[in-house]
Amino acid sequence: MDALNLWGLQLEELLSEISEQIHLEPGGFFVVGCSTSEVAGKRIGTSGALEIGETLYSPLKNFADKHHLHLAFQGCEHINRALTIEKKSAKLFNLDPVSVIPSAQAGGSMSAYAYEQMSDPVVVEEIEAQAGIDIGQTLIGMHLKRVAIPIRTSIEKVGNAVVTIATTRPKLIGGERAIFSKTEPEEENNII
Repeated sequence: MDALNLWGLQLEELLSEISEQIHLEPGGFFVVGCSTSEVAGKRIGTSGALEIGETLYSPLKNFADKHHLHLAFQGCEHINRALTIEKKSAKLFNLDPVSVIPSAQAGGSMSAYAYEQMSDPVVVEEIEAQAGIDIGQTLIGMHLKRVAIPIRTSIEKVGNAVVTIATTRPKLIGGERAIFSKTEPEEENNII
């Protein structure tokens, strides 16, 4: 098996494990950060490859379609980590497009490949995703809702790139008497 096929299978397994561990609310954003350089064993931003983007795009698209999610592909720092999304997603979430088209040299190979595959792509500056995957330490945290929670899978790398997965939850607010779940036993409030 060649490296590209292996990396695609690693990502498919990883996404399958995500599906088993967390509930993904249909209609939300799933953010993807990916350094194709890191996947290939090179330093981030030095050896991007559209072929790697192509290999990883299909499993991500299938995952999003299965869970009815909006994909958002984060670009690199050369485009301020802006996100490639479908125009209909931008309209749905009232997001203003910016004037840039990701390329392998400015935006990264994964974003550039995704831009070419989408039916009507636009780039936006920011989103609040319910979950995401970071392949190669691209720092997707700025595009996640608060509060982020790490997810662990048996697959720790795609190719040579370290993978970090996160989901989010609503903030827990209140003091020691606050109830956070309907399944928690209600104790008497001993008001003093």
